[in-house]
Amino acid sequence: MSSQRAVEILEEELRQLVQRRAVPLGPTGDPELASLVDEAVADYRDRFLHGGLPTLDDEAVELLHHRIAGFGLLTPLLDDPEIEEIWINEPGRVFVARGGRPELTTLVMTACEVEEVVERMLARAGRRLDRSQPFVDARLPDGSRLHVVIPPVTDAWAVNIRKFVNLRAHTLEELARLGSISPAAARFLDASIRVGLNVVVAGAVGAGKTTLLNCLAGSVPPGERIVTCEEVFELRTGRPDVVAMQCRQPNLEGEGAITLRDLVRESLRMRPDRIIVGEVRGPEALDMLLALNSGAGGMTSVHATSAREALRKLTTLPLLAGENVDRQFVAATVAACVDLVVFCRRLDDSRSVTEILAVGEPSGDGIEATAGLVFAGTGTDLAWTGEMPRRVERFAESGIDLGAILR
Repeated sequence: MSSQRAVEILEEELRQLVQRRAVPLGPTGDPELASLVDEAVADYRDRFLHGGLPTLDDEAVELLHHRIAGFGLLTPLLDDPEIEEIWINEPGRVFVARGGRPELTTLVMTACEVEEVVERMLARAGRRLDRSQPFVDARLPDGSRLHVVIPPVTDAWAVNIRKFVNLRAHTLEELARLGSISPAAARFLDASIRVGLNVVVAGAVGAGKTTLLNCLAGSVPPGERIVTCEEVFELRTGRPDVVAMQCRQPNLEGEGAITLRDLVRESLRMRPDRIIVGEVRGPEALDMLLALNSGAGGMTSVHATSAREALRKLTTLPLLAGENVDRQFVAATVAACVDLVVFCRRLDDSRSVTEILAVGEPSGDGIEATAGLVFAGTGTDLAWTGEMPRRVERFAESGIDLGAILR
């Protein structure tokens, strides 16, 4: 209890010191802030020798570092490599996900502590949150993704942190070694990207869509220019010629917002060979389809329960762009632009590709009747169904024996 009181005293002194010296909020573990904590701790221990102050042990010093130079009580959870996601429903209910499985932690925070940690995260991300703008998405210094909703939309501050996880796979070959996709299917997708086919990655939340999208981007030839469009930076393509763009929230006057639709349209002016849209979930799907129809190759991801459902969703989302958007036009555009849909899902503690669907020509007001499974199964058991993708001439022109890959 005495150590807790010592932390409270030092924390108040440090906050005043930070304000007086105008120390900027850097990333978690910022050396200037950490040095300031060490300086204050040394001064406190000197004063402790003269009596009148509670004891300050090493555990209390570590907690102080978390609160001042880190992200408060959430710092140990953020530093735990086994934790993939953290969410707070209310101050006394903090959950984490390990291996895709949720669990309620023993951590209890006060409402003030939750608000303080969130405000510190947003300050470092350059984002804001208030009652006029009760939702926010932000990227933390380590790449983790933060989403916050505040009252009056919710009863208490609702926080979700999708942690940055070092990708275990950066290429399709590495993904195959992990057992998430069969070697033949990995070679097929690698060849498909190299010859310029357009690919949609589909799956549920946490199914590994972003990882798969990164691995697909790793197959883009080094000489090609990539432009990425995302709500919050998540893609890490590792290619030499890349321009990455992310959305921007409106300012205090409600102006200056940059949407995903704006980014996709802007990307066409940047001489792209490939356009990668991190995820489509609204009217930006129309802009993405029009961009792909302009001749640039591309990839994107979409939430869906199957590969065929992803196709149906792609023919529906563009209709949100306006009343003058015709469904048959959208279906024909999807058929013309999208070549493959790759569906991945979480199975127990692993993520696997379970379908690769080839898109054909439109039939009636949809395209599902002419779409065929090229690969079906799970992970390393994903096998060729005998169906061939379209544009096979591109493989031959590039000197790729598609038949040998599929077999």
